Order: sequence, then C-alpha cells, then structure tokens
Amino acid sequence: MRLGVLDVGSNTVHLLVVDAHRGAHPTPMHSEKTVLRLAEQITKNNHLSKQGAQALVAAIEEAKVSAAKLGCEELMAFATSAVREADNSSEVLRKVADETGVELTVLSGVDEARLTFLAVRRWFGWSAGQLLVLDIGGGSLEVAMGIDEEPALAESLPLGAGRITRTRFAHDPPTRSELVSTSAWLEDQLAPLAKRVAKVGVPDRVVATSKTFRSLARLTGAAPSAAGPRVRRTLSQTALRQLIAFISRMEAADLAELEGVSASRAHQLAGGALVAQAAMRALSLEELEICPWALREGVILRRLDHSNGDETTVRRGRTTGDSNRLDLGELDQAR
Repeated sequence: MRLGVLDVGSNTVHLLVVDAHRGAHPTPMHSEKTVLRLAEQITKNNHLSKQGAQALVAAIEEAKVSAAKLGCEELMAFATSAVREADNSSEVLRKVADETGVELTVLSGVDEARLTFLAVRRWFGWSAGQLLVLDIGGGSLEVAMGIDEEPALAESLPLGAGRITRTRFAHDPPTRSELVSTSAWLEDQLAPLAKRVAKVGVPDRVVATSKTFRSLARLTGAAPSAAGPRVRRTLSQTALRQLIAFISRMEAADLAELEGVSASRAHQLAGGALVAQAAMRALSLEELEICPWALREGVILRRLDHSNGDETTVRRGRTTGDSNRLDLGELDQAR
C-alpha cells in the first residue's frame, strides 16, 4: 500500500510518500518540501499571522494534490511546535480543514519524542539495547531513552535550532558574546534533563536524528546522502567543537553554500550546533550515531502497527478524499 505523511514543521511542510505494509520496511517513493518558516510567522501576540495561515493552506492543498496523483491510499497529516504553540492554533486548524479537507493532528512534544524513538528503535533493532535518542527540530529538542519500543523517558524542551536563533542571536553571524552567553544558558537549561536521564540508566547506544544533526555530521566528515542511508555516520563532540568555531563566523548566506546545508535552514545552523554541543556535554556524550529515520517514519510505523495487514483497515475512511486525520487515539494505544 502507498501511504503519505505530511509533516508541518517550524521551517517546512514536508510530504513523504512510502510503499509499505505491516512488518515490511517502508520504501520511500517521493519527497517534496515547501519552505514556510511558520515559526517566523508568529506575531507579537503569539498568533500565526494571516499570511502564514494562508501560506500553510496553500502548501497543504498542494501536498494533498501531489499525494492523490501519486496514488496514496491515506494521507497522515500532523503539525509540531510552530502550530502547537500558536494561541490561534484552533482557528488555523479549522481553516486548514475547511479549505483543504485535511485535518491536521497537533502532536505534543512528548509524542514527537516517543514516535521518533520508535523509528530509531526499529532502525537499529533490539541489539541496540538501552537506547538514548536526541532530535533537534526548529522549535524544540526531543530526548527519549529506554530499552523497549516505548521509551522509559520521553521529553521535549523548547530548545530548537530556530527558536535559539530567533531569541538569542541579534546578529548574523552571532557575536562572540551571544555565543558564550547562549552556551552558558543552554548548560543551565539542560542540567535538570541530565539528572533525569541518569536515573533511567546508562545507554548502550546513543543516536541523533533529523536534519540539524545530519547537517552537522556531514560538515564534520560524515558520508553524503548519496552514499545511502545504511552507511554509518557519526558526530563527535571534538569535531563539533571545531565545526562551531568555523561556522559561527559565517553569515547564513555563506553557510547555505556548504555541502549538506539547506538554504532554508542555514540561518539556524549555528544555533542548532550550540544546542547539540550543550546536549552532548550535559549528557557526557563523546559521540553520536546518526539515524536516517525520525518522526515521519515513526508516524508511519505506528500507523502500520495498528493495521491488521488488510489494506481496507489501513484506509478506514481516511483516504486522500476524506478527512485525512491522523488519529492520536491509535498512537496512544501504545503507551
């Protein structure tokens, strides 16, 4: 069966189309992104602006049409921190549903951590043992840890790469004082998390996922995406420290020219690098392994888990002509 997952994030609206069935490896068939930078469309009164909401509607309609053309039997649509934290999120969700027929599910930060953890667990398998997973998004940092498919610890902190850039940096590139003060602030913010992680135990494998970590790993010498998803990629604290000294002196326009850095995220690369460094220091991590699967794959895997292998069960009233709602009730059954 062909499934589409539509991820409305802080920077982009990303449609991923896969061919998959329960028990099988989801095979990516198509991927497309629309850069909206929704987090930067939040007004002073914490509302998503009218322009931002209308741009979101247009992007979702375009993705819906693409999913239909590609033969998706179901479109699972969800939003993360940018929509979640807007005070007018309910109005925006209604507008999207009324104008596109797509009902966005707003994932909590904890559910982001849980579903990302599931994807990483499935990728590495049971041999990974006690697994610690880190994910830096545009608006938040997710951390999860456990020995099962459901993590014993799942947390989300408002320490995303885009948020740090918007709230801590007034210059491009950031000044030395901005870098130093932000690093010290991040250390204070992450100290309580380090204590909670320590209570769970010592990880057997430490993994990072999503675009920020992949870009940082690539810039420190990891294999390019063209080498395929199964090539082992890592990010060390030593290499990250050296990288920060380099990229923190560069303007966003120059960073966008580096291999592995997308133009839509170049402006927040230094902020993301500081978050990564602070997290690794707080958790005493010398090296992270990069996983190609993250939240979108976790959503797909959980959805397949709640099918019985019958195509009609998976479709159940949510084809791309219907409400297209991702049912969090089904996700919650795994808790």
